[in-house]
Amino acid sequence: MPPVSILDLSFVTSGSTPAQALRNTLDLARHADRLGYTRYWVAEHHNLPSVASGAPEIMIGQIAAVTERIRVGSGGVMLPNHAPLMVAERFKLLEALFPGRIDLGLGRAPGTDPITSYALRRFQEERGRDDFQERLSELMMLENRRIPEGHPFNKIEVMPSGVPLPPLWILGSSDYGARVAAVRGTGFAFAHHFASYDAVDAMVSYRNGFTPSEWRSEPHAILTVAAICAETDEEAERLASSMDLNWLRRMRGEYAPLPSPEEALSYPYSAAEREVIQRNRARLFVCSPETVRASVMPLVTATQADEVMITSAIYDHAARKRSYELLFGAFAG
Repeated sequence: MPPVSILDLSFVTSGSTPAQALRNTLDLARHADRLGYTRYWVAEHHNLPSVASGAPEIMIGQIAAVTERIRVGSGGVMLPNHAPLMVAERFKLLEALFPGRIDLGLGRAPGTDPITSYALRRFQEERGRDDFQERLSELMMLENRRIPEGHPFNKIEVMPSGVPLPPLWILGSSDYGARVAAVRGTGFAFAHHFASYDAVDAMVSYRNGFTPSEWRSEPHAILTVAAICAETDEEAERLASSMDLNWLRRMRGEYAPLPSPEEALSYPYSAAEREVIQRNRARLFVCSPETVRASVMPLVTATQADEVMITSAIYDHAARKRSYELLFGAFAG
């Protein structure tokens, strides 16, 4: 079985607060560290009432400080929102404080709506185009000191000096990220949990097109899946009802806190809404420990994933911790 990791979006739940969601993230990270998960990644989202964290680098430092072994990283930093120099400084600082435990995952999307994206970038140079690869190149050149002679940035030394950037990962939900990661020779993480693009095509094309680089000598592909596990299939289905209603609302542009199972099960779904939920279930694995492998492993095998990363939107924090405990036992057993 491949190694297993966690992507935590710090979901805010109905009747609770964003501050509690962040405390739950720290508690879950300690739990994951004790269980033996490989990585614990947090994401960058803005202006979403359902997601508490907009600053992954801060959360990474907090998580690394309360854990001992697990790698901690970003899934990811939305590079177009930030100056490459600032990203380099922050993640070299994290690497200096927690050597060998930090990952730098980079995304191309803004992680928010167009207005908030504009607010995030309004004092940056307006380019009016997709500049992700340009920013990625600058980040890489700052690290390997290959800014061309005569360029004003040539004399910049990213502090703290003498500390390498953490391993780079390109995030993707289509073949674009796969191609970039392959050509640049970085790790690749595919977002099956929300992607409409075929995971097998993206991940196999990454592996087949991978070019060894100073960043990585061999390909490493992470398959990120949404999964909910409970003692029985029936209980897992009850817990998953929160995610069903949350997904339906997101499809309508509503980003409310994660509803409770009771709220979700009492919701008056129309036939069309139930059909939408059923289609989304193709991206969500709902299982008991006995059915985890049979549910997930065919996709893992088809994508040739080197690692599986699990994200779980579960209303009750204790149930979420138990789900990750059962999932780890199923994968490690």
